[in-house]
Amino acid sequence: MMQTTSPVSIATHYNNKRKMATLAKLQGHLVGLEQEYFGRNWIAEENRMREHCAAVKIQSCFRGFKVRAHIRYLQKMAIIIQKTWRAFQTRMYYRFMVQRAYFIMKMNFYNEMAVRIQKRWRGHYVRKSIHNYYEMKNYFRGLSMKNQIVRKELEEYEQTKKKEREKKAIEKEERRKRYQARKMHYLLSTEQIRGIYNSPYRQYPSETEYRLKHSSPLSRTILHKKDFTEGLVDPSIPGVPCVFPPLLPPIHRKKPQGPFRDTVEVWQQRYKPLEPSVRVATSITSEEEARQEMKREEWRNRIHDIKFLPFSHPTIFKTYEPLLHTSTKYGPIAYGTKHFRATEDTPTVNKPFQSVFTSIYLFEKFQKTYSKAGEVF
Repeated sequence: MMQTTSPVSIATHYNNKRKMATLAKLQGHLVGLEQEYFGRNWIAEENRMREHCAAVKIQSCFRGFKVRAHIRYLQKMAIIIQKTWRAFQTRMYYRFMVQRAYFIMKMNFYNEMAVRIQKRWRGHYVRKSIHNYYEMKNYFRGLSMKNQIVRKELEEYEQTKKKEREKKAIEKEERRKRYQARKMHYLLSTEQIRGIYNSPYRQYPSETEYRLKHSSPLSRTILHKKDFTEGLVDPSIPGVPCVFPPLLPPIHRKKPQGPFRDTVEVWQQRYKPLEPSVRVATSITSEEEARQEMKREEWRNRIHDIKFLPFSHPTIFKTYEPLLHTSTKYGPIAYGTKHFRATEDTPTVNKPFQSVFTSIYLFEKFQKTYSKAGEVF
């Protein structure tokens, strides 16, 4: 018995056969399709890489151009800024140089004017107080009068000293002759025999003969140590010193060895008067004189200590430095501390004369006359 088929099954069967035929056809082309697929993908990748490199080149060129243009713009702006700043800085430096040159010129002018003022004032001060002509004239007149008085009294003093020296020389010669007469007393004339100084051929005897008659023989007395310090004493005339060699030691003593100096010379050297040292001979006012000399040196060398800067800007924060003549321990002087028109009424010389040498008896005698310099007028 035959089985009948529906149209739906027939169509389905037909479609399945067609699909299998297409699948078989595709399987036949599958061997070259894989290679073709990989080949096309390789070509596409190469094209993509080429296009990517080209795009990178184009972007780098554009960006480089853009950056270089921006750098040129920034460089131009920097040049403008530098030019403006350097011009401003140069103008400020030029202005500072002009101000400094003007300030230096102004300070030079002020210093010159200050020097002129100081010169005028110091000249007036010196002529008025230090080297006043009329005061110096009166001073020298009084000094000349005092010198005449001193010279006159010194001449009198010299005459007195000369007379004393002549008197001492006469007394010394008299002592020497008296000592010789005592020493040569054995030459005195006797009633039987005449001496050598009483010659029969002379009308009158010699002076030595009279001295021999009125003198006693030389006695051998032992002298003490004080006789050598005060001068050898003549036994015949009490209190009158004389010069004769010391007596020899007794015979029973042992004779000293060697040559010796004269005993009188030895005792005089041992008891010689003291000589004043430099400290004793120096004036007691040497320290004050040195201080006065230092003050005079400070005054003479102080011409222009510090520049006069009253209106300068740099001196605003500068501390004041006192001058040496106002800060010294000797005290300030009249100039600069008193009124501009103030005058000094004190005399130029207000201290007594100081003696450089040792004291003189005449000056000690007239100490009141020569102690004050202001009383000579």
